[in-house]
Amino acid sequence: MPSATPTNNIILSPTRTPQRPPMQPNVANVVLGNLHIKPWYPSFYPEDMIGGRRAEWLYVCQWCFRYSSEILKYSAHCVINPTPPNTQRYTKACPLQTTPPPGTVIYDKGDYIIHEIDGAEHKLYAQHLSLLSKLFLDTKSVFFDVSTFLYYPLILRDNEHQDSTPSHPYGQVVGFFSKEKMSWDNNNVACILIFPPWQKRGLGQVLIAASYELGRREGRFGGPERPLSALGRKGYVAFWCAEVYRFLVAAPGKRSVSVKEISEATFIMLEDVVVALREMDVLESRKTAGGSVVVHKGRLRAWAERNRVGKEALVDGEAFTVEESEVEEEGSEEDG
Repeated sequence: MPSATPTNNIILSPTRTPQRPPMQPNVANVVLGNLHIKPWYPSFYPEDMIGGRRAEWLYVCQWCFRYSSEILKYSAHCVINPTPPNTQRYTKACPLQTTPPPGTVIYDKGDYIIHEIDGAEHKLYAQHLSLLSKLFLDTKSVFFDVSTFLYYPLILRDNEHQDSTPSHPYGQVVGFFSKEKMSWDNNNVACILIFPPWQKRGLGQVLIAASYELGRREGRFGGPERPLSALGRKGYVAFWCAEVYRFLVAAPGKRSVSVKEISEATFIMLEDVVVALREMDVLESRKTAGGSVVVHKGRLRAWAERNRVGKEALVDGEAFTVEESEVEEEGSEEDG
């Protein structure tokens, strides 16, 4: 079976505690579908459920993320079973093997589908998803009290890699982000991860873009929970820079612009726009009388070519199934 190991530029963990000594995984090997994955960090799987303080093998359902340390139980649960649903044998098989994940579809275009899952309504699914993700996140997170969080799994329709996991008529969950239902800091992400077998494909950037688009539709500015880890910062700075670039090239006749203008157009916080502009190094030393910055168009084009950033947005706003007006109306009703 193919395996996946950690690299230096693919995991986004905004809430990792900095400078903490790494802990050894309490699971040595994970089987997800027919994929063999080596965990990076310990998770909070109950010892009595995984066969001790350290499990050599953990078998995880690729559809519902239930787990077992016993391969026979795992096989019975994940078998592709054509038996009629009114039989006892059928009830042992995963009910999600031929149906979509729980929750509501909020985005659907091309190879990408994103659901919104309420942790209070789908508690077991959210817990199982969180437990698996902790094996690849060095971060303090909530895994059992999931009722105050919303989860946004990314489902991939992938025609090129259908041999990597047993086929599913809807698609495979390849990662997710979560956020608090009510964040006093306006955070739009609490935790974000693409599972190792699907990393290095730009899917983390798609999830980040979706989190900002949802923030736009809610009419509020936000960002990931702070502090950012080094790897989390790298991923977010890449996204901020790309979004600033797309805003600037959308107005080719405009050389001067204020940080506030960029922030209001992209829904990226002011301080994060400043970080992006410094990282890109595309500004001239002079400013306008009104304090706006002046963009050096040649440097901007060179930066885009060097970083292979295109002009198209990572997600299509029109492919979100919840319209902005609906969100605004819900907010108005709550206020009243």
